[in-house]
Amino acid sequence: MSKNIEDILEQLDDMLDAAWAMPLSGGKVVLNGDRVRDLLDDIRASLPSEIRQAKAIVADRAKIVSDAKQEAEDIIRNAEERRNQILSHEEIVVQAQEKANEIHVQTQKRAREMRRNAQEFTEDILRRTEEALTQQVSQVRQARVSLRSNNKKEEAAE
Repeated sequence: MSKNIEDILEQLDDMLDAAWAMPLSGGKVVLNGDRVRDLLDDIRASLPSEIRQAKAIVADRAKIVSDAKQEAEDIIRNAEERRNQILSHEEIVVQAQEKANEIHVQTQKRAREMRRNAQEFTEDILRRTEEALTQQVSQVRQARVSLRSNNKKEEAAE
């Protein structure tokens, strides 16, 4: 008959409480030896079962702790990988923004240079056009002067 060790110990305790105290013995009591031996045998019989249960509980606890540690490590590793991905993504974004800013600055510089070159070219074309027009106006004036002078000579000769 397999009993719980706690129950058997409770029976032993009850036996001690109910036992006859021996006078002048310093607390010694009279117990039923056969009954005490039976209870001790029950404890011994239950003890391996209780120990197996305790070992199983400890093993389960150790497995639960080990599984929890592994899961925690997996969570940490996944979090670190995700953090690294985010940082890498952020780094790419920062690099892209820096490159975009660099391109923007280069584009503005090139646009200013092109405007300056276009203004210089336009100024040169207008200057040459003005010189050519001035030269042609001068030739037209000379032609008019020459024409007037020829007209005056013809009128005087007539």
